[in-house]
Amino acid sequence: MIALDRGGELTLAFGCGLLVELARTQLGKQTGLFYGALEAADGNFKRLVFLDADTRHCETSLCFECGKGANYTGPGREHASKHWNERGPSGRIRVFAGENPRMKVLGIETSCDETGVAVYDSTAGLLAHHVNSQIDLHAAYGGVVPELASRDHIRLLPVLVRQTLEAAGCRPSELDAVAYTAGPGLAGALLVGASFAEAFGMAQGLPVLRVHHLEGHLLSPLLGADPPEFPFVALLVSGGHTQLMHVTGVGEYELLGETLDDAAGEAFDKTAKLMGLGYPGGPQLAALAEKGVTGRFKLPRPMLRSGDLDFSFSGLKTAVLHVVSKDSWSPHDAADLAADFQQAVVEVLCAKALSALAQSNAQRLVVAGGVGANRELRRTLDAAAARRGARVYYPEMELCTDNGAMIAFAGALRMVAGERPQGYAIHVRPRWPLAELQRPNA
Repeated sequence: MIALDRGGELTLAFGCGLLVELARTQLGKQTGLFYGALEAADGNFKRLVFLDADTRHCETSLCFECGKGANYTGPGREHASKHWNERGPSGRIRVFAGENPRMKVLGIETSCDETGVAVYDSTAGLLAHHVNSQIDLHAAYGGVVPELASRDHIRLLPVLVRQTLEAAGCRPSELDAVAYTAGPGLAGALLVGASFAEAFGMAQGLPVLRVHHLEGHLLSPLLGADPPEFPFVALLVSGGHTQLMHVTGVGEYELLGETLDDAAGEAFDKTAKLMGLGYPGGPQLAALAEKGVTGRFKLPRPMLRSGDLDFSFSGLKTAVLHVVSKDSWSPHDAADLAADFQQAVVEVLCAKALSALAQSNAQRLVVAGGVGANRELRRTLDAAAARRGARVYYPEMELCTDNGAMIAFAGALRMVAGERPQGYAIHVRPRWPLAELQRPNA
């Protein structure tokens, strides 16, 4: 498969192998990569498919398909989209809900700075998953560099897919579907995962499902040994998002409140940088807070009594800036300031989450996202929920950060519920509100 991006992105995947390379080139001027891949394939591919990919990240369109040599074997261009959506490139339908409720799904996550791959079995559970963090790669810059993130996904994704399949004891031919993060996230990073997943699915004749990154986080606690039942209130709290949702089923999400500026995790990271802590700032600030004593610094609780379920953390960050900018500030006070900052964030998150439970008449709260691993947040929420007879559910610690397991799981749930694949178009949405999702086949 060759996906030609109008801005110069080239994706190559051949046969049933895991060769996927993404490189900048202008076909016709720099053809070394193209010919090199053809030579590496040694003729062991059945189709050569060209896709015209839009640099604005819209869906691609099929240009033409040919078999070995110059013999045309596929359907006409005008019929290609319908043909693939119904039968897949191999001419056969693999697995859809209703035909076989048990399925193995390969999940791929590349929305930011973690490369995650997993295999989930809808009956046996999570078979294997691997996550590679890019913390060391971005540490020198104090934050995620999108171009470096994309390049690292390119380098590692084929390796992690192979390793994960081997760990799961699963051959590519034994998979029933592929699910990948289509958004929200960094555009370049998303495109790497999308290109690989669509090409891999096409080569294997597998349906390919686009998954919302936040839906993966929201459903990840259901992977636990004691999963919550629907309905529940979900607190999605991460570096890029802070939202409260009322969840009544897969794809049935009602937005109750969200941050008006910085997300909670973003506030942790920015505050850590103001205090001179290293990267990643959020976890380092939380670790430092464990050593501090609260009550020394009077920090605001933004929108604590706003009467709604929205959040705001930029003012809290500014309050910390005022503290560290004073002549009286000493780095010896950093632990106490970290503790007071963390307490302020946790207090607001806890109060809003409990209000959401009351307004929704719910007894189950799901907490997901990277900040959901914060120990103080867990302690405070557990105690507050217990006082009102509610229960809080969290994903396993290793599944709090971005991972392929949650994507494979969300894809499997949607497939079992009747979701139909949408063809092999490379499509990502760097900005994608969770409230726009619908129930499978709605």
